[in-house]
Amino acid sequence: MSGKRKRKLKLLSDAITDNRRKTVAEVKTENLELQSWADLPAELLESILSRLILVDNIRASSVCKRWHSVASDVRVVNQSPWLMYFPKFGDCYEFYDPVQHKTLTFELPELNGSRVCYTKDGWLLLYRPRTHRVFFFNPFTRELIKLPRFEMTYQIVAFSCAPTSPGCVLFTVKHVSPTVVAISTCYPGATEWTTVNYQNRLPFVSSIWNKLVFCNGLFYCLSLTGWLGVFDPVECTWSVLAVPPPKCPENFFAKNWWKGKFMAEHEGDILVIYTCCSENPIIFKLDQTLMKWEEMTTLDGVTLFASFLSSHSRTDLIGIMRNSVYFSKVRFYGKRCISFSLGDYRYYPRKQCHDWGEHDPFENIWIEPPKDFSACM
Repeated sequence: MSGKRKRKLKLLSDAITDNRRKTVAEVKTENLELQSWADLPAELLESILSRLILVDNIRASSVCKRWHSVASDVRVVNQSPWLMYFPKFGDCYEFYDPVQHKTLTFELPELNGSRVCYTKDGWLLLYRPRTHRVFFFNPFTRELIKLPRFEMTYQIVAFSCAPTSPGCVLFTVKHVSPTVVAISTCYPGATEWTTVNYQNRLPFVSSIWNKLVFCNGLFYCLSLTGWLGVFDPVECTWSVLAVPPPKCPENFFAKNWWKGKFMAEHEGDILVIYTCCSENPIIFKLDQTLMKWEEMTTLDGVTLFASFLSSHSRTDLIGIMRNSVYFSKVRFYGKRCISFSLGDYRYYPRKQCHDWGEHDPFENIWIEPPKDFSACM
């Protein structure tokens, strides 16, 4: 074969090879272009979606069927508290679920003659005025834990965590004089309460209308006049913070104004809610660095559940309005819970009576149900 012909054949072979290479490259490019977000590896997709907050997780689940399946599997959803009603007579107690808009009724004769004091982690703290009996009760498991007898007159009481957890402490503070308070503590398994008198450097009035929360290992007590006392159960120290009470409009201090206050904690923050029948609620947060109360215009997606004796905070709830406060009152035959939205700056439903000062503070309380309540039925 002549050299000229060999060169022609080589050129033709090289051309065919180049075309094949181009074809393979084009196919790869086309395949990449045809790939979508739905083709992400399962491990990577789970890692991404599991880091999203609830609202973003729900949005991401609408991308495609595969994303919806993965997003649902890794979705973190908290459970709303239920509103528990204490009857004036009888042993039938109602539990209202604000998500399902349903009410369950249970007979709880163990609570006969008792008054609710506080709730946390699904447990109730109760007091029988006639016998001075104090005890824990879980209405979902029917478990009861007795405590030493203690006479409670004009003070409130709280506890740090579930009585089945190590480190559970009960706390109550009582007014002795303008400059002295008596603080009593107890714990499950104790044979008696411990009471110590403490001096106040600032005015602090103890009453049944005070508010209590346990936060960051400390008990915070908001007095009738708005001063904040702090008790450390480990160091056994008491102090009244030099923080002026939250500033409210004059029309807030109307009839029964002391009943329209609520206090909750959320991730280390202390929140106080002031209400008035003719005004929208005002929410304050304690700035623990500057030591002053700051008015809040948003809850940043948090939902508060307010009742007189104890209040709760939640994030990532389904079927519940975020950036809202849910109060301990239900309208429309038990189908609607009264709430206030900071985003819309209005009550839901509208034109309802919101004079919280006219209500019995011991008739209901928000309580946390177990995750799988069906197992307790």
